[in-house]
Amino acid sequence: MGRTMERYAYDAVVLAGGAARRLGGEDKPGLVVGGVPLLDRVLGACGDARVTVVVGPERATVRAVRWVREEPAGGGPVAGLAAGLAGVRAERILLLAADLPFLDAATVHRLLDALDDPDVDAAVLVDADGRDQLLTAAYRTAPLRTALAAVGEPDGARLRAVTGALRTRRLADTAGAAVDCDTWDDVERARERVRKRTGNDADTQVTPP
Repeated sequence: MGRTMERYAYDAVVLAGGAARRLGGEDKPGLVVGGVPLLDRVLGACGDARVTVVVGPERATVRAVRWVREEPAGGGPVAGLAAGLAGVRAERILLLAADLPFLDAATVHRLLDALDDPDVDAAVLVDADGRDQLLTAAYRTAPLRTALAAVGEPDGARLRAVTGALRTRRLADTAGAAVDCDTWDDVERARERVRKRTGNDADTQVTPP
């Protein structure tokens, strides 16, 4: 077990801010899928992280985390990354969105395994449409810090401006782990997928207006 824990020695940064405009301003990380809030689903998938930093408003969570806020609040994913990186020390980090209902530990470890190659700085899931999911990814901390510093002011910067220069391995998302919940349709599809898989019909929280 000790060797396994050392192999997956990493910290996690979870971005849980944002205005969720396409959800009418609802608290997206708190939306329930399969009876579990989205943020808690993500925290469960990276439960073996040594340190987990959540960037966003504090709330009750399934396990203990460190809470920070981006500057300014609502400054976007790069501002969130800057705030989160200040609280981690591991040589590898997992960078995650807070709205990934199907992320699991196997996918987390698959991303981290890709960083065993010394020529790889980042491992990123690629969705069925061929898009890099930069918030379902593992990064070497040192080159990520360097790339972040090169961007300058993080407020409003694009995440790809940070990650674009990193040596990146792209992994096909064969399990749908990078599926996120940006809209009410996304939320309902995720709930239906869980219902079909488990029979869990516990989603009694907010539904679309």
